[in-house]
Amino acid sequence: MPIPESELIINRDGSVYHLNLLPDHISDTIITVGDPERVPLISQHFDSIETQIHKREFVTHVGYYKGKRLTVISTGMGTDNIDILINELDALVNIDFVTREARPLEERIALRIVRVGTSGALQADIPVGSHLVTEHAVGLDSLMQFYPLVETGLEVEVATGIQQSLDLSYRPYCVRGTDLLREQLGAGMIVGNTLTCPGFYGPQGRVLRLDLRQPDLISRFQNFRHQSAEGEFRLTNFEMETAGYYALGRMLGHEVVSLNAIVANRATGEFATNAEVAVNDLIMKTLDRI
Repeated sequence: MPIPESELIINRDGSVYHLNLLPDHISDTIITVGDPERVPLISQHFDSIETQIHKREFVTHVGYYKGKRLTVISTGMGTDNIDILINELDALVNIDFVTREARPLEERIALRIVRVGTSGALQADIPVGSHLVTEHAVGLDSLMQFYPLVETGLEVEVATGIQQSLDLSYRPYCVRGTDLLREQLGAGMIVGNTLTCPGFYGPQGRVLRLDLRQPDLISRFQNFRHQSAEGEFRLTNFEMETAGYYALGRMLGHEVVSLNAIVANRATGEFATNAEVAVNDLIMKTLDRI
């Protein structure tokens, strides 16, 4: 059955609504960044750039790096933007824009989506300036209240434990990323479990002029532990998007990994004086491995 115009919005030029992209504008491998200004920092290393498109916070460059066609897209901050990004990227490759129908299962394309971003460490043993690849992501945001995410037993146990630890009225969600991408792109990096927060200040325990409902929020994050047959689970770092990537990627059948440049450590109170160096090193590491 065709998808109604109000659900899949296509611009007059045939591009998808927010990203402003046509199906042939993207490659199978996509690097995403939060900051629009970071897109040219990646594409400057391309051998050639074939497409540059800018709409709202979504800046897209498509080109070739060492003979491989790559797409770089900025997303802005938060899982609400990731909801737009992943759904519209999936539509570009798995929905026929002429018939407005989803492609048959055997014709569906699995994208490789690599988030390259910054993050803050929760544990003292994760150095500022290091690189961390996310194994599991835990979402404190509400995005998965609206989707039928299926979690494993371990994921449910971890999410339930965090709910109890933080005294939340709702259960967070927990999702493991793509093992193959994590092993390929995250070799030699710290392997961690990332907490995705629905904000930068209060949800990450920062106090400016507003007090926190839970003054010990950061220590609750830091002290959370879950024991299972797979070993001890702890939260290593936090940011604002990864859980949305992992959950939507799982449901839509895309491979997703999150690579993090650690620019702050909340346990030691440090902030990187050379944050851009850590980010640029992560960009080059990603390009050379992808």
